Amino acid sequence: MAVRLSIIGSSPAWPNAGGACSGHRVDDRLLLDCGPGVLAKLRDQQAWPTVGAIAITHLHLDHWGDLIPWVWGNLFGPGRETRPALWLPPGSREALEPVLARLGSVDMLDRAFDVAEYEPRQPFTAAGLEVTAIPVVHYSIDAYGFRVRGNSRLFAYSGDTGPCPALEEIAHGADLFLCEATLERGELEGDDRGHLDTDEAIAAATTAHRLVLTHRPQELPVPDGIELAYDGLELTV
Repeated sequence: MAVRLSIIGSSPAWPNAGGACSGHRVDDRLLLDCGPGVLAKLRDQQAWPTVGAIAITHLHLDHWGDLIPWVWGNLFGPGRETRPALWLPPGSREALEPVLARLGSVDMLDRAFDVAEYEPRQPFTAAGLEVTAIPVVHYSIDAYGFRVRGNSRLFAYSGDTGPCPALEEIAHGADLFLCEATLERGELEGDDRGHLDTDEAIAAATTAHRLVLTHRPQELPVPDGIELAYDGLELTV
């Protein structure tokens, strides 16, 4: 049985025109990342999202920022009858404490979600799907890519990453590999890497059955024959 992937948001750290930042929904039940604009896009489809779980790859705002308005909607708005699981990277509770204290309260995520932290390379179950988080290189921040299994299908998601051996581990044997390709050329980023260019993404995907690029500025071209994610795209794995 196939697994459906819905691209909710595909922009890089700054939004493409009319777009949302990172957010990818698997089978309508698991949301991978929840950047600014994702919640509004989901509300275009239903009064309030009914996903069973959300999993965040890392704590840069373009990948988790819409958790904050989601909290208010769950506590005081149309999401009051929902309580998704929220899977965060290791150490996130402590790291987010000063931020959450200024935005509302230290416990605001716990008031709206069932919060847990995953462990590197230890599979966890999110909304009935098996997810494994693999550490990747993203500047100096802890960041992860995901391998998601369901219905005998394997979906891989790079998160945000510079070139690293873990990318091939994430992509290996995947029916679909959704990979970021933010840069025009990798060398323009310097030695402290956090993103890929298209050639680097293509090289990482050699053992995956299908590659789709995401997190790419609309101003940059895409090589002929390479698929590019866009908001609203529906893919079958």
